[in-house]
Amino acid sequence: MAHPPRRRPLNRPAHERLIPDGLDATLVLLRHGESTYIVDGRFQGQADAPLTNHGRRQAAAAAERLAHADRPPGLPIPAGPPLAIVASPLGRTRETAEAVASAVPDAPPSRPEPGLLEVGQGDWEGLPGAEIAERWGDVLAGWRRDPVTTWAPGGESLAAVDARVRIFLSRLLADLVHGRQPGSTNRSQVLGYRDAFADVPWALIVGHDGVFKVVLLALLDLPLDRFWAFPFALAGISIVEIRGGRGRLRAHNLVEHLVGLEHAATEAGAAAERPNGAL
Repeated sequence: MAHPPRRRPLNRPAHERLIPDGLDATLVLLRHGESTYIVDGRFQGQADAPLTNHGRRQAAAAAERLAHADRPPGLPIPAGPPLAIVASPLGRTRETAEAVASAVPDAPPSRPEPGLLEVGQGDWEGLPGAEIAERWGDVLAGWRRDPVTTWAPGGESLAAVDARVRIFLSRLLADLVHGRQPGSTNRSQVLGYRDAFADVPWALIVGHDGVFKVVLLALLDLPLDRFWAFPFALAGISIVEIRGGRGRLRAHNLVEHLVGLEHAATEAGAAAERPNGAL
């Protein structure tokens, strides 16, 4: 007789929780701008494909948006500079992070974080999507269908990525909670009401589509099989609020700062995302 799948407990034991009890904070996730591999339709992974000129303009536009977060429509980010700016050490993310650090008043310098490296794509890195589909069609289909059990030859499993992401997030969240009084979930969680949530620490994380999927699932305590549920736009801004130790997605894929750029783009493929399972 088949047994129904076991569900994870709704409330994990304290020693298993990622977010410290009582933490009030905000995490801002910024994906890098367009890279040369994206224009070429190649799988990136941890290959160090640089930003295109259009990607640099995207990064600058995102930096300007974060530097003036109070301009209408205001971003739901606490006032003042971020406590930290951390980025994947790859060039496309590092350059995007440096643009923000230069634009936001009193921001700290960005620092590299290996835990934010993109999901390793092994033998697929640098290859066009069409070639991967021809040579590894079944594996690619499995990656798109069930990425928890199937991944690129020589690449990283999502379990391995999740492990390094959690180590990074644990350190960052510990820094955000240090020396602060705990908050509480015993207050309104509904938007639109007056709320005193402005005076909390926040941090900016600059990363990649694939690793950000894992980051968001970890913060929202969702299983890895929901990997494809949250796409991340190039130079898009997503915001996770943590209230009383509980994460919630406050905004996702804000890209209004890119509207003018996309209309003026001159490089082939600058405005297109290719839905081919590439990272």
